Amino acid sequence: MTKYIFVTGGVVSSLGKGLTSASIGMLLEHRGLTVRLQKLDPYLNVDPGLFSPAQHGEVYVLDDGSTTDIDLGHYERFTNTPLTWNSSWTTGQIYQRVFEKERRGEYQGTTVQVIPHVTNEIKHCIAWLGGSGVDVVIVEIGGTVGDIESQPHMEAIRQFPLDVGKENCLYIHLTLIPFLKAARELKTKPTQHSVGQLRQIGIQPDILICRTEVPLSREERAKIGLFCNIVAESVIEEKDKEFSIYEVPVRLHEHKLDQLIVEKLRIHNAGSLELNDWHELLDRIRNPVHEITVAVVGEYAATPDAYKSTLEAIDHAGIAHRTRIRTLRIPSRQTFQNETRQELRKADAIIVSGNFGESEIEGKIEAVRIAREHEIPFLGIGLGMQCAVIEFARNVLNLEGAHSTEYDKNTPHPVVCLRTDHRSPATQEGIPKTGADTAVFLLPSRISDAYGNRPLASERFRYRYEFNNHYRDQWEQSTMRLSAQSADGLLVQAVELPEHPWFVAVQFHPEFKSQPTKPHPLFYSLIAKTIKK
Repeated sequence: MTKYIFVTGGVVSSLGKGLTSASIGMLLEHRGLTVRLQKLDPYLNVDPGLFSPAQHGEVYVLDDGSTTDIDLGHYERFTNTPLTWNSSWTTGQIYQRVFEKERRGEYQGTTVQVIPHVTNEIKHCIAWLGGSGVDVVIVEIGGTVGDIESQPHMEAIRQFPLDVGKENCLYIHLTLIPFLKAARELKTKPTQHSVGQLRQIGIQPDILICRTEVPLSREERAKIGLFCNIVAESVIEEKDKEFSIYEVPVRLHEHKLDQLIVEKLRIHNAGSLELNDWHELLDRIRNPVHEITVAVVGEYAATPDAYKSTLEAIDHAGIAHRTRIRTLRIPSRQTFQNETRQELRKADAIIVSGNFGESEIEGKIEAVRIAREHEIPFLGIGLGMQCAVIEFARNVLNLEGAHSTEYDKNTPHPVVCLRTDHRSPATQEGIPKTGADTAVFLLPSRISDAYGNRPLASERFRYRYEFNNHYRDQWEQSTMRLSAQSADGLLVQAVELPEHPWFVAVQFHPEFKSQPTKPHPLFYSLIAKTIKK
């Protein structure tokens, strides 16, 4: 029988429910259990792919093409659980399914209500992930207890034990214990109120995970437990981390969270826990040998979560090389300023990342030029590859006015154009490509070297504009190599400069396939070259 863990949050938002859920999943996987993870978001948006990075952080892309909330990136970086379209649901998507059923007559003319129709749909989405071969399903409820938007989700998870049995469900509540520096004491009252709100809904937390700046004493845990109707042993400290977010699962294990979960859910097939790989990871973080600076150029550079996976992938490669990486987040609109240009020239490596919405593309093209002319190791991702193609066309091939038709429909040299524009004139709107596809490497090449001379790899894409094949012959006679393509040979997926110390740009998004113990080959190779340089 599948067990279900529901993770809720209280007091304030941004406590790290996604990171905590991912850490729980990692610990249970390390105990030999099969885990699935799911995020239920309270937003009315139907398409998370339209979230603004400035407000919600990056849009995360799954193999099946689903565009999801940023938290699913934590799930994949910490665990090996397969994520699909059913791993992420917004309230808008739930209501859309209800409306579709109503239009098909499935409700047989009854009045459609939040209870039971919306809550039943939420429960149905949760139950989909369970079943044969799945030991534990971890469901993160977005938002904070008390939010009006999350009330249907709270009601649905309250009802869920009635369907599958209370012995198969566990409620974990993540809360904040603020530390008042003036009084030099922790305050438990906000947590008491948060748990009180949950209990009014009909949910009694089984475990409390308490975010705190300072350690919780035995007395404080006992007090929290007494007022929240939880035994003190089920009050778990999650202290702010000094070095890295990758400390979280190790510290939760030290507080016996995984054992508590196994015991409360009576999971009899859980093995012993072995965390040698994670301890080695933390040792590499604490004891670096090298230190370098990597500049990440993007429109939303002031919002770190907008490039969360890219920044994490950089760190993964740094960890593998025992290298502390100082990341400069540079807004693309600033690259024409003298001070910013100096920063870029002094950087040990430059990454021009992908984008959503308005792009400040000329600033990104300028960053590519600096990397190329000053022989600074460079990685272009998504739009970053398109910028590399445009910069090379203008400044090396002398194609004056070269551009992407996304930003200049009247460019005399559309070296980047809508997908299919140059394949089928009848298709002018472009067909978005999202999700996993095969990248075929042209040997020998810098990119194939990074992948250990493998002939191909599965990578994730999210784009509508691509290299214009009308210019392919001209490129093949130039010093910029077309080094990867789609399996059908129609899409150029990577370009590189063989004479440059390390200059690779790819149409896909390698950051989505990187994990802390398995850095992506391109980031690994970039940092390796940067250290040697």
